[in-house]
Amino acid sequence: MAVGGNPKSALRAARQRFGLAIAVIGGNPMYFKTYADLYHRANEQLGHPRGPVSVHSPGLVAATDAEARERIFEDWKTQQRHTGAERGWPAPTNGQFNMELDHGSLYAGSPETVAKKIARTVKNLNLDRFVLKYSNGPAPHEHALESIRLYGEDVIPLVREILGRPA
Repeated sequence: MAVGGNPKSALRAARQRFGLAIAVIGGNPMYFKTYADLYHRANEQLGHPRGPVSVHSPGLVAATDAEARERIFEDWKTQQRHTGAERGWPAPTNGQFNMELDHGSLYAGSPETVAKKIARTVKNLNLDRFVLKYSNGPAPHEHALESIRLYGEDVIPLVREILGRPA
């Protein structure tokens, strides 16, 4: 069951014996640890086995950090404006973009940068899965394909290596 910041949804997922998928589209992903922990405690209290927890976040993988930042910036701004209009958020800023890249839930950069950030999120939230939403708007097809290729060939193996998990 997908949740985006509602503790009742995390509890409902545990009661229904569903896995928990946390959609993190902005802000520090560690904020969502409370929902993952709540879900695990609820499963334990209900006598259910440990259910899987995943995070779903936007990003883009390119050969270099600079290239990824350049490719995703305009699409990120467009998506933030659209979502913000629906939710009453202020217009996105360059500072917000940099914060999301450096400390937030935008996973864009070189394979090494993205892998380190994903591994940190997986470890800190005790995740079973991480899903990268590789398109943050109308990215050119060749950029999407490159991002998918780099994610599968480079990022995932690096994350497994960082976390000490088998390939």
